[in-house]
Amino acid sequence: MSKQANYIEQYMTLALQPVMRGAHERADIQRNLDHIAELARAAVWLTSIDMPVKLITIPEGALQGFTDEIFDWDHTDYVKRTAISLPGKETDFLGELAKELDTYIIAQAKVIHEEFPERFFNCAFVIDPTGEIIHKHYKMQVFAREHSTVPHDVWERWTELYGNGLDAFFPVTETPIGRIGCLICMEGSYPETARGLAMNGAEIVYRPSYPEPYVANGLWEIQNRARALDNTMFIVAPNPGAYLPMEDSPFPIDAFGGNSMIVDYQGRVISNHQAGGAASYAGGIIDIEALRQYRARSAWGNWLKDLRTEQYQCIYDKPMYEMNRCMKQPPLKHAENDEVLAKAREEMFKRDIWKKPAYMED
Repeated sequence: MSKQANYIEQYMTLALQPVMRGAHERADIQRNLDHIAELARAAVWLTSIDMPVKLITIPEGALQGFTDEIFDWDHTDYVKRTAISLPGKETDFLGELAKELDTYIIAQAKVIHEEFPERFFNCAFVIDPTGEIIHKHYKMQVFAREHSTVPHDVWERWTELYGNGLDAFFPVTETPIGRIGCLICMEGSYPETARGLAMNGAEIVYRPSYPEPYVANGLWEIQNRARALDNTMFIVAPNPGAYLPMEDSPFPIDAFGGNSMIVDYQGRVISNHQAGGAASYAGGIIDIEALRQYRARSAWGNWLKDLRTEQYQCIYDKPMYEMNRCMKQPPLKHAENDEVLAKAREEMFKRDIWKKPAYMED
């Protein structure tokens, strides 16, 4: 095979920044999908003048909003009312859009998993230009108000189904535009999630969304740039432009701050749309060949080659967080979950990892 046969030409990637409405019933999702399609068509029309668009990314929440988290819904009620199937009518709609625009699409939704019929998971998925779902990633880290089940909550069954290797938690899919992996929101706050994808071969990582004030105060950008730099990979990070919590909300709330961005493999922001409050997008050129050459040739910034893994294993030799919490019960509502978090913080003090502040001392 010739060298040219493996060459991936440069292409444009889009990080869409839509306005979204909170879905209170599954039927409400279509209004968001129609808006996403309109925004995607406009963005492709404008940016394909520069380079062909081969990848479109849609932020977390853009299909369903964050209704269950804001209103502290019962987990099993959300399964019945608003969680979607993969594939399903919503992904079929996005599949038709991918075919129309001849591009890959990455999106996120809270979904039903056939092996766990009374649970929903937060899932990122990749649709190829033929309209097929070719990749799924189930979110592993959630923040204090999210009700989604994660693999650690059903560990025994999850590892029985998928094993406990990299593919079970950090799946990466080979495509003609590069190797793609996914993180979702809070996952990007943990170095380990991006490192797991990198160790499984990821070159482009989708990392959507983050709320205010953590966009305006710089956390979002710092994390995206660090994950890209640490792992010598591209990060494509779409974030919502604005949010309407109810179907009849008269005014959008800029709860996310926009700042959708694309970061290259040296941690440089190559495109970002800083303003929030309205629908827009960021567009940037991805050069997979340049990334691969840098990984192959650099003696400095391609960090993974130098990992001395044995000396890091002791960091995680003791469990930190209770596993299998959702084998017999759904994820807890906010008040009950706060008690779990309090116990987790207390364990940090007990192990002398953290030192208590003065006001907590006896």
